[in-house]
Amino acid sequence: MSLRKSHELHQRRFSRNLGVGLTLAAFIVIIFGLTIVKVSGTGLGQPTQEVQN
Repeated sequence: MSLRKSHELHQRRFSRNLGVGLTLAAFIVIIFGLTIVKVSGTGLGQPTQEVQN
C-alpha cells in the first residue's frame, strides 16, 4: 500500500513495459520451438534422406 497515488505516467509506462515483455517472451518461444523442430530432424512430414553405400 503506497502513501502517494500512482501517477498516470507510471501506469502507461507499466502497460508499455508489459506489452514489450510479452512480445519478447513470444519471440523467444517461437525461436525455441523452431530450434527444437530443426534439431529433432522431423521436418514436419518431409521424408528423410538415407545414404546407401
